[in-house]
Amino acid sequence: MAFDNHNSQRFIYLADDDSDDREFFADALSEIDTDVILRQVPDGMHLMESLLTLCGPELPDFIFLDINMPGKSGLECLEEIKKHQGSLKEVNVVMLSTSSDPENIQRALELGATFYAVKPSCFEKLKSLLQEVLSTCLVGSLEEKKKFLLVY
Repeated sequence: MAFDNHNSQRFIYLADDDSDDREFFADALSEIDTDVILRQVPDGMHLMESLLTLCGPELPDFIFLDINMPGKSGLECLEEIKKHQGSLKEVNVVMLSTSSDPENIQRALELGATFYAVKPSCFEKLKSLLQEVLSTCLVGSLEEKKKFLLVY
């Protein structure tokens, strides 16, 4: 899925089991882009249930995934998204985790994540990270996108 900076609205999913982290993310996002529609889910099971009911234009521009969630981890969701037969597999997936474990980063890259970012603890750094991710032009094939990795 191509990301066009000229769209007036962006549709983003956030899957994170920590309600404080979801609120922190939503606040930062609202300060940098008021045209974003953010859908929040508390875990990977809810994310996949919701995503699998969407099609084409209803799909999000970005999915931000925490790695460690109950029920279904972010890495399991990423694998399911990228193996999907429809256009869901083309959605840009950002792994947003407290983990800076090289194995998690490598696994996310292998599974097709567009970015891997370590969750910033500072509000301004989170805003900066979101601004950088959302302003990046992500046009190209899945193979080209798989080569891009962002670690904060």
